[in-house]
Amino acid sequence: MGKKTENQPEASETRESRFKRIAAKRTNDIIHKLRLLGNCSNRSSYDYDEQQISKIFSTIERELKEAKARFTYGRNKKEFKL
Repeated sequence: MGKKTENQPEASETRESRFKRIAAKRTNDIIHKLRLLGNCSNRSSYDYDEQQISKIFSTIERELKEAKARFTYGRNKKEFKL
C-alpha cells in the first residue's frame, strides 16, 4: 500500500476535518518557508538591496491578499456584460 498524500481523504473524514487537516499543513509549510526566507537577511552571508526586498515582499503581500479574497469573495466566475 502506498504512502498517504495530503489530498487523499480518510474514509470517514468530513469536508470540515479535511479542510482543517490540509489548511493546517499548508499554513505550517508557508510559515516554515517564510522563516527560511528570513534567514536570507543575514548580511554576512548574502548581499541584497532595498529594491530586491521590496519586490519580494510586495509579491508575497499581493499573493496573500488574493488568497484571502478567495475566502471572502470566492472566485469571480461571472462573465462581463454590457
